[in-house]
Amino acid sequence: MPYRTIQLTDRIDNAIRSNMRILATSGLMVGAMIGMTGCVQLTAPDKPIVINLNINIKQEVVYRLDGDAKDLINEEADIF
Repeated sequence: MPYRTIQLTDRIDNAIRSNMRILATSGLMVGAMIGMTGCVQLTAPDKPIVINLNINIKQEVVYRLDGDAKDLINEEADIF
């Protein structure tokens, strides 16, 4: 019976060692992959940013007068 216990213990020990090797290898691989990623650097420009706004605003007022209103304005031109 002690021989069987030693065999089982050796099997379990070997399985644990195998799993630990797999975990360690995968951990090293992940660490290496993280180390190989690019680095992003943000720096402020030396000169200030200039925004040139050239805005042209044109407004047209279009009006139409009714014939009676037009006649009234012509008759009473002095109030306008």
